[in-house]
Amino acid sequence: MKCSYQNLQEFVAELEKAGELQRIKAPVSRDLEITQITDLASKSPGGGKALLFEQVLDSPFPVLTNAFGSRRRVCMALGVPDLNTLAERLHRFIGMGPPKSLSGALRLLPLGMDMLRFLPRTVKRAPCQEVVALGKQIDLSRLPVLKCWPQDGGPFVTLPVVITRSLETRRRNAGMYRLQVFDRNTTGMHWHIHKDGAHYFQEYRKRGMRMPVAVAIGTDPATTYAATAPLPRGVDEMILAGFIRRKPVPLVRCLTVDLEVPAEAEFILEGYVDPDELRIEGPFGDHTGYYSLVGEYPVFHLTAVTHRKNPVYAATIVGRPPMEDCYLARATEKLFLPLLNAMLPEIRDFWMPWEGVFHNITIVSMEKEYPGHARRVMSALWGQGQMSFCKALVLMDSEVDLSSPQKVLETLLNEVDLESDLYVSEGVLDVLDHSAPDPLFGGKLGIDATHRLPGEKDRLRVEAALPLPSPALIDQSLREISDLLVRFLVPPLPVKNRLLLLNFRKDGMVSGRSLADRLLSHQVLKPFSIIILYDASIDLPDASLLLWKLFNNVDPKRDLVRTGRRIVIDATRKGPEDGHHRPWPDDIVMGPAIVAGVARRAEELGIPDLVSPDSVKTTSSTPQNPLPPIRGIS
Repeated sequence: MKCSYQNLQEFVAELEKAGELQRIKAPVSRDLEITQITDLASKSPGGGKALLFEQVLDSPFPVLTNAFGSRRRVCMALGVPDLNTLAERLHRFIGMGPPKSLSGALRLLPLGMDMLRFLPRTVKRAPCQEVVALGKQIDLSRLPVLKCWPQDGGPFVTLPVVITRSLETRRRNAGMYRLQVFDRNTTGMHWHIHKDGAHYFQEYRKRGMRMPVAVAIGTDPATTYAATAPLPRGVDEMILAGFIRRKPVPLVRCLTVDLEVPAEAEFILEGYVDPDELRIEGPFGDHTGYYSLVGEYPVFHLTAVTHRKNPVYAATIVGRPPMEDCYLARATEKLFLPLLNAMLPEIRDFWMPWEGVFHNITIVSMEKEYPGHARRVMSALWGQGQMSFCKALVLMDSEVDLSSPQKVLETLLNEVDLESDLYVSEGVLDVLDHSAPDPLFGGKLGIDATHRLPGEKDRLRVEAALPLPSPALIDQSLREISDLLVRFLVPPLPVKNRLLLLNFRKDGMVSGRSLADRLLSHQVLKPFSIIILYDASIDLPDASLLLWKLFNNVDPKRDLVRTGRRIVIDATRKGPEDGHHRPWPDDIVMGPAIVAGVARRAEELGIPDLVSPDSVKTTSSTPQNPLPPIRGIS
């Protein structure tokens, strides 16, 4: 396996050599069609293959998608046989303390010299500037920028490395912020308030100065990954890319702005952001699986577009997991565990379930040493960088294997005392969180599933499990509570805290919270510790769908109702009847015409194995047919 790639096309060649690339030779549209094909690949077993679309309608350039979308490909991209290898290498550098003797200093010398090799180098000539367009020659419509989902506000550049520099410290940042194409030479600049690019933008804004910006599209895979990494402010992502590559990233000065960009990139967009100009951007089908809402964002004005003679346009498709970005997140888990350990050495591992879309839930295993230790770690994590945006934290003992979701779930449902182990608070949230009544701020949930130590209050003993009621009795009880409860499922889990899942047909008047007391007080339902409400259209046997809705749709402060050691959780779509007056985003669903069209062309496209007989059907958050009466689902 190659440990580094000079550029994207070298990586593409290696993917093909390894049997990890599929060429789509038939003509395809950049509007929705490429997305549908990529989505089918992403959701196939193991993440499918990387896709190279050789003929894109109305553009001379091929498009690459899903390049990072499997465990094997993300390891290939980072030049390692497995992600632990890279994490261990990073751990060695982080743990490199000051030498205590001359012999110790000599042993550290090779590591220090290795560090110097990671620093980026500036070159005078670069492949990314082989073709140059300036002024009126600039025309973004020539690039195969994708319109990804039906409700998107337009085409979006989805895999850009956006390069900025602090006005005050002169430190460089390379981040990944989507760009909505407005016209031939302007785009949106969607950097969230907590991102370094936005922080640097405020420096320019305070001084009333235009901010120079450069965007690289199609960089070598290490540089692309580094732009997604949650590094501390001021740390140059090009150094991380050099560390991963084991050699520096060559940079070249831009032609029209005072910035350096990756010399081996496929495309470079140069320009500026005016501090006083904002424009409506969005909506966009985001990695949450929902459309992010429209908002005002800065405008990027292009002053130059340069590219290689025969470039490949790199893109990613995001949406309901699993998608390509899930595998990048898995790399981040492994690579940043040593950094987390450096600050909190008691942490042994952490896991961000895909259904939590990165910012909604993190499960952490730790070596517990003293009373209250788990609560301390919760507070420390919520005060740490981008972890502060995490909505829910679960703390578990170090012996729990976080790579086994079944073990994690069973540990939670067997060990947690719902009265004493749930910690509800408030704090900052990711801008993409739609569940809280107010943007950027809302409820947070900490769950302490660690063992008790002397000095901590003992968990209450679990009473002998009550016998489960018959489906007919559950059915009758739910009818007595509300005719809006239309289906139920009792998951067959041998755990102490039993689950009851309900489909709730919302009518815009009755809230889930208003049903909670009746659900918790009904004698027949006493054997169930956790009752979760889902919208009527949700398929209760689909475990991944249930977790996705649970993690995304719940504000812990508003949507959890506890009575003693039992709880009702409202995971439905919220509206004014719930005290939620913000717009609620739609689920991302591909249009039926595109789905059917790709299915019909499956043979021509070379993807018959990705298209199932029912792929012409689409799912929706709104039921298409009247629901049957209440019944259990086995």
